[in-house]
Amino acid sequence: MQFGIFSVGDVTADPTTGRTPTEHERIKATIEIAQKAEDIGLDVFATGEHHNPPFIASNPTATLAYIGARTERIVLSTATTLITTTDPVLIAEDYAKIQHLTDGRVDLMMGRGNTGPVYPWFGKDIRQGINLAVENYALLRRLWSEDVVSWEGRFRTPLQGYTSTPRPLDGVPPFVWHGSIRSPEIAEQAAYYGDGFFHNHIFWPAGHTQQMVDLYRRRFEHYGHGAYDEAIVGLGGQFFMRRNSQDAVDEFRPYFDNAPVYGHGPSLEDFTEATPLTVGSPQQVLERTLGFRDYVGHYQRQLFLVDHAGLPLKTVLEQLDLLGEILPDLRAGMAEGRPANVPDAPTHASLVAAAGGAKDSTVYAAADDVTGRSDLEEVQA
Repeated sequence: MQFGIFSVGDVTADPTTGRTPTEHERIKATIEIAQKAEDIGLDVFATGEHHNPPFIASNPTATLAYIGARTERIVLSTATTLITTTDPVLIAEDYAKIQHLTDGRVDLMMGRGNTGPVYPWFGKDIRQGINLAVENYALLRRLWSEDVVSWEGRFRTPLQGYTSTPRPLDGVPPFVWHGSIRSPEIAEQAAYYGDGFFHNHIFWPAGHTQQMVDLYRRRFEHYGHGAYDEAIVGLGGQFFMRRNSQDAVDEFRPYFDNAPVYGHGPSLEDFTEATPLTVGSPQQVLERTLGFRDYVGHYQRQLFLVDHAGLPLKTVLEQLDLLGEILPDLRAGMAEGRPANVPDAPTHASLVAAAGGAKDSTVYAAADDVTGRSDLEEVQA
């Protein structure tokens, strides 16, 4: 079971002081938060992808590469890679490069995002969102699995004899999760390929999450990737902790009430009752999180959103210290009663082992500097 945090990179005013951090401060804070996550023993740090204010989460590849250079153990992930609006050729190259730079400490979470205007910004039609996600991901898989790709589709120019470089580290591409809040088509896509399914789980009630995960598990089994309970599931979550539960409620309330994503709506009490958001003592967060298994079964990855809604960096780091204190109990609790056939979260090492060991995937071919075609392509043609 992996535990970690994810960031959406919002730049939000602190409602208790009225101060809004600069983009520079927020970017630097993200790095410090990721380093803190490793320090307290978390397994994963993930960052979202947004291309508009008030977010600083554009270009997650640069962020993850920088964090990778300043950490040693933690897995680096996207909380969303916009497979709909980002060219799959670029994704293939960028994340294979980060694989090499971090010795395999990287995976991806594919998603469509929740910002409609991003589609025309990148020359795409939002009405084709699902179709783009399906076609682009199919191409990405080929770019990682085949040394030379010729391809033609609906939404980008054709490829003729293209080799994506660098090739995936050890011949094994990054593990892919498909993230969705409400789209059964994405759960179906994850199941079809035998990839992981990540349900964000921060806005919707338990019943909705249960339905989405159940659909994915049933279709995973249908496609022959394993038994129902062997499907690879991840969940999001949110908390705010203080040692005294009422202190947590009192401190977090102004942030909740003014948060861009759920402020000025249901009360904090109604929202925490209806969704997985937990505001209270460490023991309450521990018990609530362990209860997620009651409706999704045993799963592989739990990520928490902690740096949002204008919370100052000092408070976020304090939240991580408290998470670190209950982390051993979270691990022990999730391990209790876990059937032997339920797999661990995939890692680069486990994927390499499953592939029969590491191999040098470098394409050794002299390129024609005029056409870009190689001797290898000529032979295969």
